[in-house]
Amino acid sequence: MSEFRLTQISDTHLGRRFPGLIANFHRVSEHIDADRPDLVVNTGDVSFDGPTSRDDVEFAKSLHDALPVACRYLPGNHDIGDNPTAIGPAPKPPVSETHREQFCALIGEDHWSFEAAGWRFIGLNSLVMNSGLAFEAEQFDWLASEISRASCRPVALFLHKPLFLDRPDDAETPDTSIRYVPQPARARLIEMFSRVELRLIASGHVHQRRDFTFRHTRHIWAPSAGFVINDKRQDRVAIKETGVVEYRFQPDRLEVRHVRAPGQVDVDIEELLAQMGAQ
Repeated sequence: MSEFRLTQISDTHLGRRFPGLIANFHRVSEHIDADRPDLVVNTGDVSFDGPTSRDDVEFAKSLHDALPVACRYLPGNHDIGDNPTAIGPAPKPPVSETHREQFCALIGEDHWSFEAAGWRFIGLNSLVMNSGLAFEAEQFDWLASEISRASCRPVALFLHKPLFLDRPDDAETPDTSIRYVPQPARARLIEMFSRVELRLIASGHVHQRRDFTFRHTRHIWAPSAGFVINDKRQDRVAIKETGVVEYRFQPDRLEVRHVRAPGQVDVDIEELLAQMGAQ
């Protein structure tokens, strides 16, 4: 395969009680149907609240199953709970093995790798990092094996949380500790990937569209496919809009397109909070 086309969607936050998010997903589905990439990757928060609603997870999977192309998934904090961090309040809810197993049973693998168009693709469960769960160590062992097999191929890494804002040594703060891969797992990942030709890190989580290069690695933050978080509730560091990201991989070449599906709208988080309050 000389070219591999991949569409990244993220933070779909699907649940039956949120018609605006469902409508946005349908617009994205129609766009994917028209474009027909080789693969769709959802980089997490597939469901609105997996830890408290199995139905959210089942409903989200049913909508993805209707897509006309193959899908891979990675869990977000709304799917399996959040990372413990060295600073800031304890996450609510914390990541748990029970919710990770539910995600794997209902959605699919929470970490994976494959090769296409001369690239090695790796997807990681970033929410178990710093958790102390047995799977955290298992995934790091698995990753070490995958990295040893990468050889000289360029590597594309997909995960829910961005590694950092601007630099690997960005300080963690109480306000941002849950936004990025926490330390010391972040430093361990960076050291492990220093052994290969890491060309791309694709993430979601922040609900802001961002595209920058640090050293020789391009960092893509996919926006939410479902909703935006207004400036009163979240500081603005990039572009706040709904959308998707499209990639074309060729041997030693990468093209990125930032797009919005026709008809996709910027549902504000206040609309969702109002719907939750009305329950």
